[in-house]
Amino acid sequence: MVSARKRNLILALLFLGWALGNLDRYIMNYAVLAITEDLNLSASSTGILLSSFFAGYALMQLPGGWLADRFGARKVLIASVILWSIFTGLTGAAWSLVSMVIIRFLFGIGEGGFQPSSSKIISQIFPEEMRARAMSIMLSSGGIIALIIPILSVGLLTTIGWRTTFFVIGLVGIVIAAYYWYYIKLPNDVERTNKQNEIVQRSSFKQLFKTPLMLNLFIAYFSLYAVNWGLATWIPTYLVNVRELNLVSLGWLQTIPGVAQLLGIYISGYLIDKLSKGAEKAAGALACICISILLYLMFTASNVTNFIVFQTIIMLIISFVIILLPAIVLKNMPSSVAGSSMGLVNTGGQLAGFLTPLAIGFIVDAFKGSFNAAFWMLIAFAFICAVSLLTINYQKGQLLTNKI
Repeated sequence: MVSARKRNLILALLFLGWALGNLDRYIMNYAVLAITEDLNLSASSTGILLSSFFAGYALMQLPGGWLADRFGARKVLIASVILWSIFTGLTGAAWSLVSMVIIRFLFGIGEGGFQPSSSKIISQIFPEEMRARAMSIMLSSGGIIALIIPILSVGLLTTIGWRTTFFVIGLVGIVIAAYYWYYIKLPNDVERTNKQNEIVQRSSFKQLFKTPLMLNLFIAYFSLYAVNWGLATWIPTYLVNVRELNLVSLGWLQTIPGVAQLLGIYISGYLIDKLSKGAEKAAGALACICISILLYLMFTASNVTNFIVFQTIIMLIISFVIILLPAIVLKNMPSSVAGSSMGLVNTGGQLAGFLTPLAIGFIVDAFKGSFNAAFWMLIAFAFICAVSLLTINYQKGQLLTNKI
């Protein structure tokens, strides 16, 4: 057994690492305004740049989960932080679109093992009834970063510039990797369980692809993150180019949805642990339908104030679904394949992170600067997420568990 004190220390370190990963991803959405000018990029090229990270990240999700199940989550976790820190630092040395795309792709490969391995650690050291709350605490670091990044990015980008900013973030990552190596050491009983589960994991890995629950969750992840990353990557550009905000105003206004996202993540973990299986999928579907309606109201808003109000409500609701999806995985799949399960479904989410910014870039170019068609695409994805959650069959999800 892992003591509560040890669990809390490990969770705090996972929180810190996930915060750094989100810092790099979110700051790129603001740095890209300067990068686009320095490298003379079109909207389509900007979309390719924003998507390049997610291409590598998506490709590494399933291998990262398998490696965590096969060789141990701690090893994969540390390797992931080291690799992504190296390529974060190298982002500041990019000299062209091609070099930037390659570096960001490799950064995505490096970070790809973090969520599957950290999720597996949570499933190993926390009892089932506490896992949603543990996930919400770790993922809340993303909400905190979303809250502070508008102001932080303005301060960093206007003082030390985008190149030095990425150098500094890379150095911080190496320090965090050292903390992981020193402090994250799983007790002997957990390590023995890992070894005992190796044979089981090998035989059950293929069964993941035959488990209907995984298909529903894969689609839900893809659809939800299409909305989430479509908004995160392009709203700064949209508000500057279409709504004519300056960078400083943009920074302050975007802290409001950040507060909503942070509150939503903390509240959601507690609520989800209280919901029954039938209630949680219905609540998730209803949340996605609300998101689709609010997206329409947001992009048709007559002024920036109304736009920010609707965006804030959207981020509050999205936070609930973001916590709900991994909670369903961790509560319904055996811990021996927790890393692979998270890697498989999160591949859907990160494929969306790759394809959506890219698609929006081409759509904006095709419609001569208009974002309307892009918003309609996000509305459709929110509805698809609702359908995939509503049609989840938990009994079919027991296919893998029963074989184990």
